Amino acid sequence: MAATILVVDDEKNIRRTLRMVLEGSGFNTLEASSAEQCLETLETNEVDLLILDVRLPKMSGIEALEKIRNEPDTRKLPVLMVSGHASVAEAVQAVQLGATDFFEKPLDRERILVTVRNALQTWQLQREVEQLRADVEHRYEMIGESRAIRSLFAQLEKVAPTTGRVLISGESGTGKELIARAIHRLSPRADRSFVKVNCAAIPAELIESELFGYERGAFTGAQGRKKGMFELAHGGTLFLDEIGDMSASAQAKVLRALQSGEISRVGGEKAIAVDVRVLAATNKALELEVKEGRFREDLYFRLNVVPIVSPPLRERKSDIVLLARAFLREFSLENGLREKPIDDDVLEALTGRPWPGNVRELRNVVERMAILSGDRITMDDLPEEGVLSEVRRESSPPSDLPASFDESGERLTLRAYRSRVEKNYILQTLDEVGWNISRAATILGVERTNLHKKMRSYGIRREEA
Repeated sequence: MAATILVVDDEKNIRRTLRMVLEGSGFNTLEASSAEQCLETLETNEVDLLILDVRLPKMSGIEALEKIRNEPDTRKLPVLMVSGHASVAEAVQAVQLGATDFFEKPLDRERILVTVRNALQTWQLQREVEQLRADVEHRYEMIGESRAIRSLFAQLEKVAPTTGRVLISGESGTGKELIARAIHRLSPRADRSFVKVNCAAIPAELIESELFGYERGAFTGAQGRKKGMFELAHGGTLFLDEIGDMSASAQAKVLRALQSGEISRVGGEKAIAVDVRVLAATNKALELEVKEGRFREDLYFRLNVVPIVSPPLRERKSDIVLLARAFLREFSLENGLREKPIDDDVLEALTGRPWPGNVRELRNVVERMAILSGDRITMDDLPEEGVLSEVRRESSPPSDLPASFDESGERLTLRAYRSRVEKNYILQTLDEVGWNISRAATILGVERTNLHKKMRSYGIRREEA
Protein backbone atom coordinates (compact mmCIF):
# COMPACT_ATOMS: atom_id res chain seq x y z
CA MET A 1 0.00 0.00 0.00
CA ALA A 2 1.41 3.38 -1.05
CA ALA A 3 2.41 5.82 1.69
CA THR A 4 0.34 8.99 2.16
CA ILE A 5 2.28 12.27 2.34
CA LEU A 6 0.80 15.56 3.52
CA VAL A 7 2.31 18.61 1.80
CA VAL A 8 1.92 21.91 3.68
CA ASP A 9 2.93 25.17 1.94
CA ASP A 10 1.19 28.50 1.41
CA GLU A 11 2.50 28.66 -2.18
CA LYS A 12 0.19 26.77 -4.55
CA ASN A 13 2.96 26.17 -7.13
CA ILE A 14 5.20 24.52 -4.51
CA ARG A 15 2.36 22.23 -3.43
CA ARG A 16 1.63 21.31 -7.06
CA THR A 17 5.30 20.62 -7.83
CA LEU A 18 5.68 18.38 -4.78
CA ARG A 19 2.41 16.59 -5.58
CA MET A 20 3.54 15.84 -9.16
CA VAL A 21 6.96 14.59 -8.03
CA LEU A 22 5.53 12.40 -5.25
CA GLU A 23 2.54 10.99 -7.14
CA GLY A 24 4.80 10.33 -10.14
CA SER A 25 6.82 8.05 -7.84
CA GLY A 26 3.78 6.16 -6.56
CA PHE A 27 2.96 8.06 -3.34
CA ASN A 28 -0.47 9.34 -2.33
CA THR A 29 -0.63 13.03 -1.40
CA LEU A 30 -2.78 15.42 0.63
CA GLU A 31 -2.41 19.21 0.62
CA ALA A 32 -2.80 22.03 3.15
CA SER A 33 -2.11 25.74 2.67
CA SER A 34 -1.74 26.65 6.36
CA ALA A 35 -0.57 25.22 9.68
CA GLU A 36 -4.15 25.24 10.97
CA GLN A 37 -5.39 23.24 7.96
CA CYS A 38 -2.43 20.87 8.43
CA LEU A 39 -3.42 20.09 12.03
CA GLU A 40 -7.05 19.51 10.99
CA THR A 41 -5.96 17.15 8.19
CA LEU A 42 -3.79 15.15 10.60
CA GLU A 43 -6.80 14.67 12.90
CA THR A 44 -9.00 13.21 10.15
CA ASN A 45 -6.55 11.33 7.91
CA GLU A 46 -3.91 8.60 8.18
CA VAL A 47 -0.64 10.28 7.20
CA ASP A 48 2.72 8.52 6.90
CA LEU A 49 4.95 11.57 6.35
CA LEU A 50 4.61 15.36 6.53
CA ILE A 51 6.40 17.94 4.38
CA LEU A 52 6.03 21.24 6.25
CA ASP A 53 7.05 24.78 5.22
CA VAL A 54 8.75 26.81 7.98
CA ARG A 55 7.24 30.19 7.04
CA LEU A 56 3.43 30.03 6.98
CA PRO A 57 0.76 32.74 7.55
CA LYS A 58 -0.55 33.08 11.12
CA MET A 59 0.84 29.95 12.81
CA SER A 60 4.39 29.12 11.63
CA GLY A 61 5.63 25.70 10.63
CA ILE A 62 7.82 25.62 13.74
CA GLU A 63 4.80 26.23 15.98
CA ALA A 64 2.84 23.57 14.11
CA LEU A 65 5.70 21.11 14.55
CA GLU A 66 5.72 21.75 18.29
CA LYS A 67 1.97 21.00 18.47
CA ILE A 68 2.43 17.86 16.36
CA ARG A 69 5.13 16.59 18.70
CA ASN A 70 2.88 17.17 21.73
CA GLU A 71 0.10 14.94 20.35
CA PRO A 72 0.48 11.20 21.15
CA ASP A 73 -0.83 10.12 17.72
CA THR A 74 1.67 12.25 15.77
CA ARG A 75 4.57 12.45 18.21
CA LYS A 76 6.75 10.16 16.09
CA LEU A 77 5.44 11.11 12.64
CA PRO A 78 8.36 11.83 10.24
CA VAL A 79 8.39 15.55 9.36
CA LEU A 80 10.52 17.14 6.63
CA MET A 81 10.88 20.92 7.02
CA VAL A 82 11.16 23.13 3.90
CA SER A 83 12.03 26.82 3.57
CA GLY A 84 13.32 29.31 1.07
CA HIS A 85 14.70 31.75 3.61
CA ALA A 86 14.91 30.14 7.02
CA SER A 87 17.54 31.27 9.49
CA VAL A 88 20.08 28.94 11.08
CA ALA A 89 18.26 29.41 14.41
CA GLU A 90 14.99 28.20 12.85
CA ALA A 91 16.72 25.17 11.35
CA VAL A 92 18.27 24.30 14.72
CA GLN A 93 14.92 24.76 16.49
CA ALA A 94 13.19 22.49 13.97
CA VAL A 95 15.74 19.73 14.51
CA GLN A 96 15.47 20.13 18.30
CA LEU A 97 11.69 19.69 18.01
CA GLY A 98 12.21 16.43 16.16
CA ALA A 99 12.21 17.33 12.46
CA THR A 100 13.46 14.34 10.47
CA ASP A 101 15.27 16.48 7.89
CA PHE A 102 15.49 20.06 6.65
CA PHE A 103 16.00 21.30 3.08
CA GLU A 104 15.79 24.61 1.25
CA LYS A 105 14.01 25.90 -1.84
CA PRO A 106 14.37 25.70 -4.79
CA LEU A 107 13.50 22.02 -4.45
CA ASP A 108 15.58 19.36 -6.14
CA ARG A 109 13.50 16.39 -7.39
CA GLU A 110 16.07 13.70 -6.64
CA ARG A 111 16.87 15.01 -3.19
CA ILE A 112 13.16 15.16 -2.33
CA LEU A 113 12.60 11.53 -3.34
CA VAL A 114 15.73 10.22 -1.60
CA THR A 115 14.87 12.09 1.61
CA VAL A 116 11.24 10.95 1.55
CA ARG A 117 12.15 7.29 0.94
CA ASN A 118 14.82 7.31 3.67
CA ALA A 119 12.45 8.92 6.18
CA LEU A 120 9.66 6.42 5.41
CA GLN A 121 12.05 3.47 5.63
CA THR A 122 13.38 4.67 9.00
CA TRP A 123 9.81 5.22 10.26
CA GLN A 124 8.81 1.70 9.18
CA LEU A 125 11.84 0.20 10.94
CA GLN A 126 11.02 2.15 14.11
CA ARG A 127 7.46 0.84 14.09
CA GLU A 128 8.69 -2.73 13.61
CA VAL A 129 11.14 -2.34 16.50
CA GLU A 130 8.38 -0.92 18.72
CA GLN A 131 6.12 -3.85 17.82
CA LEU A 132 8.88 -6.33 18.62
CA ARG A 133 9.55 -4.55 21.91
CA ALA A 134 5.83 -4.68 22.74
CA ASP A 135 5.77 -8.42 21.93
CA VAL A 136 8.76 -9.03 24.19
CA GLU A 137 7.24 -6.98 27.01
CA HIS A 138 4.00 -8.94 26.68
CA ARG A 139 5.90 -12.22 26.94
CA TYR A 140 7.57 -11.00 30.13
CA GLU A 141 4.40 -9.51 31.59
CA MET A 142 3.64 -10.55 35.15
CA ILE A 143 0.18 -12.05 35.63
CA GLY A 144 -1.83 -12.29 38.82
CA GLU A 145 -4.42 -10.79 41.14
CA SER A 146 -3.64 -12.61 44.39
CA ARG A 147 -2.74 -10.75 47.56
CA ALA A 148 0.89 -11.93 47.24
CA ILE A 149 1.24 -10.63 43.69
CA ARG A 150 -0.55 -7.34 44.46
CA SER A 151 1.87 -6.77 47.33
CA LEU A 152 4.76 -7.49 44.94
CA PHE A 153 3.39 -5.01 42.36
CA ALA A 154 3.16 -2.34 45.07
CA GLN A 155 6.82 -2.89 45.95
CA LEU A 156 7.87 -2.70 42.29
CA GLU A 157 6.05 0.59 41.77
CA LYS A 158 7.98 2.10 44.68
CA VAL A 159 11.44 0.77 43.85
CA ALA A 160 11.43 0.90 40.03
CA PRO A 161 11.65 4.72 39.59
CA THR A 162 14.69 4.91 41.91
CA THR A 163 18.33 4.01 41.29
CA GLY A 164 18.45 1.62 44.26
CA ARG A 165 19.93 -1.84 43.78
CA VAL A 166 17.55 -4.74 44.27
CA LEU A 167 18.22 -8.30 45.43
CA ILE A 168 15.46 -10.65 44.28
CA SER A 169 15.26 -13.95 46.15
CA GLY A 170 12.93 -16.89 45.76
CA GLU A 171 12.59 -20.49 44.72
CA SER A 172 13.43 -21.63 41.20
CA GLY A 173 10.65 -21.10 38.70
CA THR A 174 8.89 -18.28 40.56
CA GLY A 175 9.68 -15.59 37.97
CA LYS A 176 12.64 -13.67 39.37
CA GLU A 177 13.65 -12.56 35.88
CA LEU A 178 10.14 -11.23 35.26
CA ILE A 179 10.48 -9.10 38.39
CA ALA A 180 13.82 -7.72 37.18
CA ARG A 181 12.37 -6.92 33.75
CA ALA A 182 9.35 -5.23 35.35
CA ILE A 183 11.65 -3.02 37.45
CA HIS A 184 13.58 -2.05 34.30
CA ARG A 185 10.39 -1.41 32.30
CA LEU A 186 8.99 0.89 35.02
CA SER A 187 12.28 2.75 35.53
CA PRO A 188 13.66 5.88 33.81
CA ARG A 189 16.07 3.50 32.03
CA ALA A 190 13.25 1.65 30.23
CA ASP A 191 14.38 2.78 26.77
CA ARG A 192 17.94 1.61 27.35
CA SER A 193 19.45 -1.89 27.43
CA PHE A 194 18.39 -4.67 29.78
CA VAL A 195 21.32 -7.11 29.92
CA LYS A 196 20.96 -10.46 31.65
CA VAL A 197 23.89 -12.56 32.90
CA ASN A 198 23.29 -16.07 34.22
CA CYS A 199 26.19 -16.42 36.65
CA ALA A 200 25.53 -20.15 37.10
CA ALA A 201 25.72 -20.93 33.38
CA ILE A 202 29.12 -19.32 32.76
CA PRO A 203 32.23 -21.30 33.81
CA ALA A 204 34.20 -19.70 36.65
CA GLU A 205 37.22 -19.10 34.41
CA LEU A 206 35.11 -17.12 31.90
CA ILE A 207 32.82 -15.10 34.14
CA GLU A 208 35.20 -12.14 34.51
CA SER A 209 35.79 -11.77 30.76
CA GLU A 210 32.02 -11.99 30.16
CA LEU A 211 31.23 -9.34 32.77
CA PHE A 212 34.09 -6.91 32.13
CA GLY A 213 35.25 -7.75 28.60
CA TYR A 214 38.84 -8.23 27.51
CA GLU A 215 41.62 -6.70 25.48
CA ARG A 216 43.31 -8.34 22.53
CA GLY A 217 45.90 -10.87 23.69
CA ALA A 218 44.56 -10.99 27.27
CA PHE A 219 44.51 -14.80 27.02
CA THR A 220 44.77 -17.54 24.43
CA GLY A 221 42.03 -17.03 21.88
CA ALA A 222 41.49 -13.33 22.66
CA GLN A 223 42.14 -12.14 19.11
CA GLY A 224 40.31 -8.86 19.45
CA ARG A 225 38.88 -6.45 21.99
CA LYS A 226 35.45 -7.36 23.39
CA LYS A 227 33.08 -5.32 25.54
CA GLY A 228 31.72 -6.99 28.65
CA MET A 229 28.19 -7.03 30.01
CA PHE A 230 28.81 -3.98 32.22
CA GLU A 231 29.73 -1.90 29.18
CA LEU A 232 26.86 -3.28 27.09
CA ALA A 233 24.43 -2.31 29.86
CA HIS A 234 25.82 1.27 30.10
CA GLY A 235 22.90 3.63 30.75
CA GLY A 236 20.57 0.69 31.35
CA THR A 237 20.09 -2.25 33.68
CA LEU A 238 22.37 -5.23 34.37
CA PHE A 239 20.61 -8.29 35.78
CA LEU A 240 22.93 -10.73 37.57
CA ASP A 241 20.91 -13.93 37.79
CA GLU A 242 22.02 -16.67 40.19
CA ILE A 243 24.49 -14.27 41.82
CA GLY A 244 25.13 -16.83 44.58
CA ASP A 245 27.05 -18.99 42.08
CA MET A 246 29.57 -16.29 41.17
CA SER A 247 33.25 -17.05 41.83
CA ALA A 248 35.11 -15.24 44.63
CA SER A 249 37.40 -13.33 42.23
CA ALA A 250 34.45 -12.15 40.14
CA GLN A 251 32.64 -11.08 43.32
CA ALA A 252 35.60 -8.86 44.23
CA LYS A 253 35.58 -7.19 40.79
CA VAL A 254 31.82 -6.66 40.84
CA LEU A 255 32.17 -5.06 44.28
CA ARG A 256 34.82 -2.65 42.96
CA ALA A 257 32.60 -1.79 40.00
CA LEU A 258 29.67 -1.02 42.29
CA GLN A 259 31.85 1.07 44.61
CA SER A 260 33.66 3.12 41.97
CA GLY A 261 31.34 3.02 38.95
CA GLU A 262 34.34 1.90 36.89
CA ILE A 263 35.50 -1.39 35.38
CA SER A 264 38.67 -2.63 33.70
CA ARG A 265 38.71 -5.16 30.90
CA VAL A 266 40.67 -8.38 31.42
CA GLY A 267 44.20 -7.69 30.20
CA GLY A 268 43.67 -3.92 30.29
CA GLU A 269 44.72 -1.19 32.68
CA LYS A 270 42.39 1.62 31.61
CA ALA A 271 39.48 2.37 33.94
CA ILE A 272 36.17 2.64 32.07
CA ALA A 273 33.29 4.55 33.65
CA VAL A 274 29.94 2.73 33.50
CA ASP A 275 26.48 3.95 34.47
CA VAL A 276 24.59 0.77 35.28
CA ARG A 277 21.74 -0.12 37.61
CA VAL A 278 22.45 -3.59 38.99
CA LEU A 279 19.67 -6.01 39.89
CA ALA A 280 20.58 -9.43 41.27
CA ALA A 281 18.67 -12.63 41.89
CA THR A 282 19.32 -15.89 43.72
CA ASN A 283 17.53 -19.02 44.85
CA LYS A 284 20.07 -19.46 47.65
CA ALA A 285 19.98 -18.09 51.18
CA LEU A 286 22.75 -15.53 50.70
CA GLU A 287 22.89 -14.75 54.43
CA LEU A 288 23.89 -18.39 55.00
CA GLU A 289 26.35 -18.23 52.09
CA VAL A 290 27.94 -15.18 53.75
CA LYS A 291 28.18 -16.92 57.13
CA GLU A 292 29.84 -19.96 55.56
CA GLY A 293 32.32 -17.81 53.65
CA ARG A 294 31.09 -18.57 50.14
CA PHE A 295 29.78 -15.07 49.43
CA ARG A 296 31.33 -11.70 50.28
CA GLU A 297 29.54 -9.86 53.05
CA ASP A 298 30.41 -6.43 51.64
CA LEU A 299 29.02 -7.36 48.22
CA TYR A 300 25.88 -8.76 49.84
CA PHE A 301 25.19 -5.44 51.56
CA ARG A 302 25.92 -3.52 48.35
CA LEU A 303 23.37 -5.60 46.44
CA ASN A 304 20.74 -5.96 49.14
CA VAL A 305 19.64 -2.32 49.26
CA VAL A 306 16.05 -3.28 48.52
CA PRO A 307 15.22 -6.98 49.10
CA ILE A 308 12.29 -8.41 47.16
CA VAL A 309 10.96 -11.94 47.58
CA SER A 310 9.39 -13.70 44.60
CA PRO A 311 6.43 -15.65 46.06
CA PRO A 312 6.14 -19.37 45.29
CA LEU A 313 3.09 -20.51 43.36
CA ARG A 314 1.63 -22.30 46.40
CA GLU A 315 1.23 -18.86 48.03
CA ARG A 316 -0.73 -17.48 45.07
CA LYS A 317 -3.12 -20.32 44.21
CA SER A 318 -5.82 -17.91 43.06
CA ASP A 319 -3.53 -16.91 40.15
CA ILE A 320 -3.20 -20.43 38.74
CA VAL A 321 -6.28 -20.27 36.50
CA LEU A 322 -5.19 -16.87 35.11
CA LEU A 323 -1.67 -18.17 34.49
CA ALA A 324 -2.86 -21.41 32.87
CA ARG A 325 -5.16 -19.57 30.47
CA ALA A 326 -2.42 -17.04 29.63
CA PHE A 327 0.14 -19.79 28.94
CA LEU A 328 -2.35 -21.65 26.74
CA ARG A 329 -3.14 -18.48 24.77
CA GLU A 330 0.55 -17.62 24.39
CA PHE A 331 1.48 -21.14 23.25
CA SER A 332 -1.35 -21.15 20.68
CA LEU A 333 -0.30 -17.77 19.25
CA GLU A 334 3.37 -18.71 19.03
CA ASN A 335 2.57 -21.93 17.18
CA GLY A 336 -0.21 -20.60 14.95
CA LEU A 337 -2.80 -22.88 16.59
CA ARG A 338 -6.41 -22.34 17.57
CA GLU A 339 -6.71 -21.80 21.31
CA LYS A 340 -8.28 -24.92 22.78
CA PRO A 341 -11.01 -24.73 25.43
CA ILE A 342 -9.99 -26.18 28.78
CA ASP A 343 -12.46 -27.95 31.10
CA ASP A 344 -13.25 -26.42 34.49
CA ASP A 345 -12.33 -29.64 36.31
CA VAL A 346 -8.85 -29.46 34.76
CA LEU A 347 -8.42 -25.90 36.07
CA GLU A 348 -9.67 -27.01 39.47
CA ALA A 349 -7.17 -29.89 39.51
CA LEU A 350 -4.33 -27.54 38.54
CA THR A 351 -5.28 -25.20 41.39
CA GLY A 352 -5.12 -28.04 43.89
CA ARG A 353 -1.57 -29.13 43.06
CA PRO A 354 1.46 -28.13 45.19
CA TRP A 355 3.69 -27.08 42.23
CA PRO A 356 7.21 -27.62 43.63
CA GLY A 357 8.56 -26.30 40.32
CA ASN A 358 6.35 -23.19 40.63
CA VAL A 359 5.26 -21.19 37.58
CA ARG A 360 7.83 -22.86 35.33
CA GLU A 361 6.35 -26.27 36.09
CA LEU A 362 2.79 -25.00 35.50
CA ARG A 363 3.82 -23.64 32.09
CA ASN A 364 5.36 -27.01 31.17
CA VAL A 365 2.16 -28.87 32.13
CA VAL A 366 -0.06 -26.47 30.17
CA GLU A 367 2.12 -26.67 27.05
CA ARG A 368 2.21 -30.46 27.29
CA MET A 369 -1.60 -30.62 27.47
CA ALA A 370 -1.93 -28.18 24.55
CA ILE A 371 0.28 -30.41 22.39
CA LEU A 372 -1.13 -33.83 23.29
CA SER A 373 -4.84 -33.03 23.68
CA GLY A 374 -7.59 -33.21 21.07
CA ASP A 375 -10.04 -30.42 20.27
CA ARG A 376 -10.34 -29.52 23.95
CA ILE A 377 -8.28 -30.13 27.10
CA THR A 378 -9.91 -32.61 29.47
CA MET A 379 -8.92 -34.51 32.61
CA ASP A 380 -7.60 -37.31 30.39
CA ASP A 381 -4.91 -34.89 29.15
CA LEU A 382 -3.74 -33.87 32.62
CA PRO A 383 -0.38 -35.50 33.52
CA GLU A 384 -0.27 -37.37 36.81
CA GLU A 385 0.84 -35.22 39.68
CA GLY A 386 4.62 -35.16 40.00
CA VAL A 387 5.32 -36.63 36.54
CA LEU A 388 7.14 -33.56 35.28
CA SER A 389 8.92 -32.82 38.56
CA GLU A 390 10.02 -36.41 39.18
CA VAL A 391 13.40 -35.74 37.61
CA ARG A 392 14.11 -33.23 40.34
CA ARG A 393 14.27 -36.01 42.93
CA GLU A 394 17.83 -37.22 42.85
CA SER A 395 16.93 -39.97 45.30
CA SER A 396 15.01 -41.77 42.56
CA PRO A 397 16.45 -40.98 39.14
CA PRO A 398 14.70 -42.57 36.16
CA SER A 399 17.83 -44.42 35.01
CA ASP A 400 21.43 -45.15 35.93
CA LEU A 401 22.35 -41.66 34.80
CA PRO A 402 22.60 -38.96 37.48
CA ALA A 403 19.79 -36.43 37.72
CA SER A 404 20.08 -33.46 35.36
CA PHE A 405 18.74 -30.99 37.94
CA ASP A 406 20.46 -29.58 41.00
CA GLU A 407 19.05 -29.53 44.51
CA SER A 408 17.04 -26.37 43.84
CA GLY A 409 15.37 -27.80 40.74
CA GLU A 410 17.48 -25.87 38.21
CA ARG A 411 18.71 -27.73 35.15
CA LEU A 412 22.46 -28.33 35.30
CA THR A 413 24.83 -26.78 32.77
CA LEU A 414 26.53 -29.21 30.38
CA ARG A 415 29.81 -28.72 32.25
CA ALA A 416 28.25 -29.51 35.65
CA TYR A 417 26.36 -32.53 34.31
CA ARG A 418 29.48 -33.91 32.64
CA SER A 419 31.37 -33.60 35.94
CA ARG A 420 28.55 -35.39 37.76
CA VAL A 421 28.58 -38.26 35.24
CA GLU A 422 32.38 -38.54 35.41
CA LYS A 423 32.38 -38.66 39.21
CA ASN A 424 29.69 -41.36 39.25
CA TYR A 425 31.55 -43.43 36.66
CA ILE A 426 34.83 -43.25 38.62
CA LEU A 427 33.01 -44.31 41.81
CA GLN A 428 31.30 -47.19 39.99
CA THR A 429 34.60 -48.41 38.52
CA LEU A 430 36.41 -48.20 41.88
CA ASP A 431 33.58 -50.21 43.44
CA GLU A 432 33.88 -52.91 40.80
CA VAL A 433 37.64 -53.38 41.36
CA GLY A 434 37.52 -53.17 45.16
CA TRP A 435 39.15 -49.72 45.15
CA ASN A 436 42.31 -50.94 43.43
CA ILE A 437 43.52 -47.63 42.01
CA SER A 438 45.88 -49.18 39.41
CA ARG A 439 43.20 -51.49 38.00
CA ALA A 440 40.62 -48.69 37.98
CA ALA A 441 43.05 -46.40 36.10
CA THR A 442 43.65 -49.14 33.49
CA ILE A 443 39.90 -49.66 32.94
CA LEU A 444 39.28 -45.91 32.74
CA GLY A 445 42.20 -45.43 30.34
CA VAL A 446 43.98 -42.78 32.41
CA GLU A 447 47.29 -42.54 34.23
CA ARG A 448 47.24 -43.52 37.91
CA THR A 449 48.38 -40.01 38.93
CA ASN A 450 45.64 -38.47 36.80
CA LEU A 451 43.03 -40.65 38.50
CA HIS A 452 44.31 -39.51 41.91
CA LYS A 453 43.93 -35.87 40.79
CA LYS A 454 40.36 -36.44 39.65
CA MET A 455 39.50 -38.22 42.92
CA ARG A 456 40.84 -35.26 44.89
CA SER A 457 38.99 -32.83 42.61
CA TYR A 458 35.66 -34.62 43.15
CA GLY A 459 36.29 -35.31 46.84
CA ILE A 460 36.13 -39.08 46.28
CA ARG A 461 37.21 -41.07 49.33
CA ARG A 462 36.89 -44.72 50.26
CA GLU A 463 34.01 -44.10 52.67
CA GLU A 464 31.79 -42.91 49.79
CA ALA A 465 31.64 -46.45 48.42
